[in-house]
Order: sequence, then C-alpha cells, then structure tokens
Amino acid sequence: MFHVGGARSALFNWALAERSGGRFVLRIEDTDAARNRPEWTEGIISALAWIGINDGAPAFEGPYFQSSYEKQHREAAARLLAEGRAYHCTCTRDEVKARTGSEHQGYDGFCRDRGLTEGAVRFRTPDEGVTVISDLVRGTVEFPNNAMEDFVIARGDGSPLFVLANVVDDVEMRISHVVRAEEHLSNTPKQQLLWEALGVAPPTWAHVPVIVNEKRQKLSKRRDKVALESYREEGYLAEAMVNYLMLLGWGPGDDREIMPWSEMVPLFRLEDVNPSPAFFDEKKLRAFNGEYIRALPLAEFIIRCEPWLDPSWDRETFAKVAELAQTRIAVLSEITANVDFLFLDEPVFDQASWDKAMKSSAVEILTGYLDRLEKVEMDPESLKTALEEVGASYGLKLGKAQAPVRVAVTGRTVGLPLFESIEVLGRERSIERLRAALARLQA
Repeated sequence: MFHVGGARSALFNWALAERSGGRFVLRIEDTDAARNRPEWTEGIISALAWIGINDGAPAFEGPYFQSSYEKQHREAAARLLAEGRAYHCTCTRDEVKARTGSEHQGYDGFCRDRGLTEGAVRFRTPDEGVTVISDLVRGTVEFPNNAMEDFVIARGDGSPLFVLANVVDDVEMRISHVVRAEEHLSNTPKQQLLWEALGVAPPTWAHVPVIVNEKRQKLSKRRDKVALESYREEGYLAEAMVNYLMLLGWGPGDDREIMPWSEMVPLFRLEDVNPSPAFFDEKKLRAFNGEYIRALPLAEFIIRCEPWLDPSWDRETFAKVAELAQTRIAVLSEITANVDFLFLDEPVFDQASWDKAMKSSAVEILTGYLDRLEKVEMDPESLKTALEEVGASYGLKLGKAQAPVRVAVTGRTVGLPLFESIEVLGRERSIERLRAALARLQA
C-alpha cells in the first residue's frame, strides 16, 4: 500500500517540478524480487494518479524500472574497481565480527589492499575529511568520513546493491533534485561519495520532515492508518488529501489552510519546509475533507457519492436529499448510513440509538404523532409544527419529542433533517414505521 508519507514526498517533488518547469521522474526500484510484484507497481501508479501525479501531465516522466539499467550498474562497479575507487572483498559477516569483536563495529578494511579479483565489491571510503551535504531543508550537514565503513556496492555475482543502482539511475536520468524523507539522510553521504567518484556533480538534496502520530511517534504501517488507498476507499476527496498533505511541513506563509493546488504551486519552496516532525492529524484531515465536500457543486457531489450507493436505490429519490446530506458528512462513505432508510423496506435500528430515544414518553409521542401524521400537510414546516404540538402536550420541547420519531423513521438518533426525511419517505411509509416502532415498544 502507498504510505501517506510517500505521497507527501511525491507531492513536494511534483510541486517543485511544476513550479520550475521541470520533470517529475517516477522510477520503480524493482531489483529486490521479494518486494516486487506487478500489482504493487500498479498500486503505486494508481495511488499517484489519484492525487494528480500521472502521465497525462506535462511534468510527468516514467515509469522507469531500475531492473532495466542493470548493465549500467555493472559497468559503474567495474569502472570504480578499475580506478581503484572500489575493491573486491571475500570477508563473511562472522569473520568481520571475529576480528572486530562486534557485528555492529562496521567493516575493518581487511581486504582493501589484498588485490583480490573476486568477491563482493566495496567502495573505498576516504580515510580522512568530511562529506558535506548541503540540504535545502536541513542546511549544512557534515559526516566524518572515518565514521563510514567501506560499504558494499555489488554482490559477489556482480549484481548491484541499491546504493549503487540508485546513484547510477539518478545520473542516467539527469536528476537535479532528490526530495525525500529525512530517514534517508544517513544514506546521503555514501550516495554523494558515489556521485563524486563517478565524476558527476551531486544533485540538490532536500530531506523533508518525518510524519508522526498524536504520540509523536513516526507513522508506522503496523500501528497507524497510513495507506493512501484506505483513505480513498473511505471517501476522502483527492483534492482534500493533497491540500492536507502539502501542509505537513510546509505552509504558504499566511494563515490560509484550505487552498487549491493551483494556488499552492507558485508559493512552494523547499527552503520554506520546516525540518521539525509533522503531525498527521486525522481529525484535521477529516475536517478538511468536510470543507471540500461542502464546496462541491451539488451535481458533482451526487456523482462522487455514486460508489457508495446501492445499485437498486432510486437515484431521483437520492437527488431529493443529496443537498441535505452534503452538509452533514465528512467522508463520502458516510452517505450510506445517512440515506439508506429511504430505500429499505424497514429501517436498520441502531440499538444504542433505540435505547437512548425510546424512553418513558416514547409511546405517547409516537401515538400522538401517528394521529397527526394521517392528516397533516406533507411539508417540513407542517410536519414540524405537528410534532411540536404533540411534544408540548407532554411538556417536551421539540428536541426531546423528535428523538423517538427520528429513530422510528430512520433507525438512528442522528442523520438528515427529520421533517424533510419524512416528506421524502412519504406519508404511508412513515406511518408504517411509526406503527412498527410502537408495536416493538409495546411488545
């Protein structure tokens, strides 16, 4: 599944590409067979397309597949060997541990000058000095070279490791900016050393802040709701998700939060990204989504609801209450519970709602309203007045009087406006439901 953190990083890249007239390059790094399946690749492409990053846009390029560049990866390893920037090594992990006393010590350089012609390929890290990373988000970050081991760039069979393949691919594709999550910062000095060893100026680096949950823990797929697809399936709008993700670590510089992509792109600068951890607040995202839902033209809202409507439900009936529902839901999937009572033979009672509403005066309220409903005009104001009068006769205000009627008619204590619902449901069906609720109470 596509992590919301990956989606945020992708959007920062996308905004940079559009703002600068550049290209967003999608590369599928598929050299690890255990983590590579066609359906996962399709999932990545689909998730990106949902948030607006797709091959229909001029700024998009790809997808490329890392496995297609293995020849260049092997050639780069051979070149580094020939130039003395890398060497063969036959040491096993156990041998290194036996020499250093710890498997966490790092490689000790045993094979550096042995002149071997086979084995894994290690990069010859400089013994002295520092590797300086100029990062648009984090400023200048220095890594002492003597703290880095001679890292492996290719296996004994010649197949490249990710650290080499990634750099070679970036060089081949003329990558100018690498914008990614901060957890990759520790890999950057190794990659920069490889760029320099291959004789190419390193790209501009930008490591964006980690995304955390309400406990300020890094979002984890094992613990948190992180899959972009799950939000799409729940009924979040792509434009709301894009807006919210863009504000995780960046802002337009004023108090605005709800703003379309077209307004964010001209303002976006990597230098303005805050390096501090960004809190993924699902409640705030939900509020964003509600705002975007309410801003939809009614006809568009009806179309967007379609995946959550049963095929058997009458669309003309739904259209009569769509505008009422639009102001009451925060995600599109909630439309089902708000309108299903109109299309079912009888409402599905929520037991908690029934217990809350059907108290001592419920029988009297339902009986009195049944009598009124048989002859009252079927418009919201008349229906409301009738129930107010019934409630008043028992010393109840409208809010208390309508609770048992709402549950009898819709099955729930919350939902669409009651009297508009009764109007659309119709006199006969409403009467049937009030009688059924009475019978259930009296039983």
